[in-house]
Amino acid sequence: EPSRRRQFLREHAAPFSAFLTDSFGRRHIYLRISLTEKCNLRCQYCMPEEGVPLTPKADLLTTEEILTLARLFVKEGVDKIRLTGGEPLIRPDVVNIVARTSSLIPLPVVSPAQLRQLEGLRTIGITTNGINLARLLPQLQKAGLSAINISLDTLVPAKFEFIVRRKGFHKVMEGIHKAIELGYSPVKVNCVVMRGLNEDELLDFVALTKGLPLDVRFIEYMPFDGNKWNFKKMVSYKEMLDTLRQRWPELEKLPEEESSTAKAFKIPGFQGQVSFITSMSEHFCGTCNRLRITADGNLKVCLFGNSEVSLRDHLRAGASEEELLSIIGAAVGRKKRQHAGMFNISQMKNRPMILIGG
Repeated sequence: EPSRRRQFLREHAAPFSAFLTDSFGRRHIYLRISLTEKCNLRCQYCMPEEGVPLTPKADLLTTEEILTLARLFVKEGVDKIRLTGGEPLIRPDVVNIVARTSSLIPLPVVSPAQLRQLEGLRTIGITTNGINLARLLPQLQKAGLSAINISLDTLVPAKFEFIVRRKGFHKVMEGIHKAIELGYSPVKVNCVVMRGLNEDELLDFVALTKGLPLDVRFIEYMPFDGNKWNFKKMVSYKEMLDTLRQRWPELEKLPEEESSTAKAFKIPGFQGQVSFITSMSEHFCGTCNRLRITADGNLKVCLFGNSEVSLRDHLRAGASEEELLSIIGAAVGRKKRQHAGMFNISQMKNRPMILIGG
């Protein structure tokens, strides 16, 4: 019974929530919440050109439901929340809501300020395509946004339009510079590397870190529904590293942070750094500390797994905090030691990335 289990945990002062600890001892302190399935771009690796069928609005989490879940996870030990999408900055009232900073009054959209008030939360980040960032960032910063990841796969405007099937390159660059101007450091730039498309730009991206406080993160291309993934398109971390080392032999590895998904490197004298997200060639499942809530309220314990549990349905059925924790704990407890590997993932039925939330 959940309440008896809770009582037992309280009496035995568990150092970390048993509900957020899986059977391999991994503690999940990082929660990614998707605010919307909608996006103003159509990136080739994220969603099919024709778009995807969107969940009816009534089936998406409301602001109050998002906050209820965020509060619950933070109470159990989550100290980092990242807001994702779709594109989180197109959620309609976001400017107005974020500007109304610190209150927890029921509001139509989640703002970082509301989440910031949750005790124990240390970081509120957002992952964005950057199109609306320059316009919204001053308000987001006032609201308490502490970290920014911006997706950008090319520095060539025409190629940008080909990859994302929309215009907007200069807006993204403006967003990156606005983040730097407002003091965010590092500003993380996520670049999905695809053979035949942008692997020839690695050195140009790294060169940006010379005079700017950027963390350019090269991400191995991953298989999801709708992106026609194949092995040939994937450029491995080792290959990327070799390319960089030929140009900058002095490239040095930085110490790995606990539970980090990134292998970080720096060129001496450069202001920023370079990282690699090696999800495919060298997975980091053993130290995974993250959970995801999709915009329609499903808990995903693994980005590459297709098992999900609806927290929305239980919330709407009036589940108590103990009951919700029991459901969350059971899902976390079923988390596998590692994902199924590149080939198996490419064959597996899963949501397109746009519907997972990054």
